[in-house]
Amino acid sequence: MEQQFSIYNTFDRKKEVFTPLHAPHVGMYVCGPTVYGDAHLGHARPAITFDILFRYLMHLGYKVRYVRNITDVGHLEHDADEGEDKVAKKARLEQLEPMEVVQYYLNRYRHAMEALNVLPPSIEPQASGHIIEQIKLVEEILNNGYAYESQGSVYFDVPKYNKKYHYGKLSGRNIDDLLSTTRELDGQSEKRNSADFALWKKAQPEHIMRWPSPWGDGFPGWHCECTAMGKKYLGEHFDIHGGGMDLVFPHHECEIAQSVASQGDDMVKYWMHNNMITVNGTKMGKSLGNFITLDEFFTGSHRLLTQAYSPMTIRFFILQAHYRSTVDFSNEALQASEKGLQRLLEAKSHLAKITPAATSTIDVKALREKCYEAMNDDMNTPIVISTLFEGAKMINNIVTGTNTISAEDLEELKAIFNLFMLDILGLKEEVSSSDGREEAYGKVVDMLLEERVKAKANKDWATSDMIRNSLTALGFEIKDTKDGFEWKLNK
Repeated sequence: MEQQFSIYNTFDRKKEVFTPLHAPHVGMYVCGPTVYGDAHLGHARPAITFDILFRYLMHLGYKVRYVRNITDVGHLEHDADEGEDKVAKKARLEQLEPMEVVQYYLNRYRHAMEALNVLPPSIEPQASGHIIEQIKLVEEILNNGYAYESQGSVYFDVPKYNKKYHYGKLSGRNIDDLLSTTRELDGQSEKRNSADFALWKKAQPEHIMRWPSPWGDGFPGWHCECTAMGKKYLGEHFDIHGGGMDLVFPHHECEIAQSVASQGDDMVKYWMHNNMITVNGTKMGKSLGNFITLDEFFTGSHRLLTQAYSPMTIRFFILQAHYRSTVDFSNEALQASEKGLQRLLEAKSHLAKITPAATSTIDVKALREKCYEAMNDDMNTPIVISTLFEGAKMINNIVTGTNTISAEDLEELKAIFNLFMLDILGLKEEVSSSDGREEAYGKVVDMLLEERVKAKANKDWATSDMIRNSLTALGFEIKDTKDGFEWKLNK
């Protein structure tokens, strides 16, 4: 573990050197999607953020158990405790079994993650498959005196917990102000206090997702699943818990309270949160009409999109901002990302065609260290990308003959791009499916340009110019190099 990797711990609000509880083993839990609709850009950001963390920790030599849950029960419409279950509502409207809805959107989510080159987690547990564990968690909290039963439901007693512990220590909220707004029971509320949250909810007769419990038929509160499944797969104490910044309160705050109330201390050492994606400075959401699914990005079918954007363009767009910074969507920003990614991919492809010289007139030694410094500084992917662009500039100068590179330095440059661009950032060349037609077109263009090389050698300038002008008119950009030629098709 030679690299000293630092991360920003939301819990302490500062950067800390990452020291696992049981090195070389690392336990990491990340809140996954609620599967009642197609994955959108907001789903992509945490998936990509923690994919980078997963990749880098493994690169550093850690053995990572990465758990990313699937919420398929207990996430209610209006807030964490009230309204109709989102999955159940979708099932009712479409006249399907709830698990049909879950499986359909889970399949689509996984397909989108695969397209974004997000590695699958070690374990992907579903909330509905861990009802027993959630009931056990609720029983532990009840037995310790931090919950109460009310009309068949069970609620966490926030005021009682707050007297001994600090409810609000993750989000930095003044919970006393929240408690002072308590509404009095008027026959409409089962809670003793408005700040209390549901651990188990009694199922009304029309509620189709229900399980037997010591308190009657019902379903778990949304916050229970992560605490119960984290404990099951990572133990009572594990290293990292991650998710979007919108989960800090109430979800992750409630998780901390549940873990302390059930076992007497915190489960998680490092809390990590990615920031939001906005549209013109406003959070992306269905009610605002600026909600764009990943499939709509890939096909260009949303009214706010001027074109389709490939999965790698989306990934590159997200990685160009630090994970704790907001990312504001615009077509211009995505188009710039598309061009930037293409520049890096083209530069990397040139590496295979470079003939090394006896000596180098460029210094590639510093690139690797710059990339490591950026990754070790709380996963600063924008700086890694900037450093790769430095490498791309070097490559282009070598191709044009402005600089030379030795065999040793060429291998180092290849290794840097393979490690940081492919293995850690997870960027790759995208191949469209068209039954091999693109490959055939490429071979035809290569053949024409080879004929042009022969024409130039024979000083047949008319044929040489005709081939170049014809390809240019069709949208091809031709570049002569010292080793022959390069070409690309402009959009």
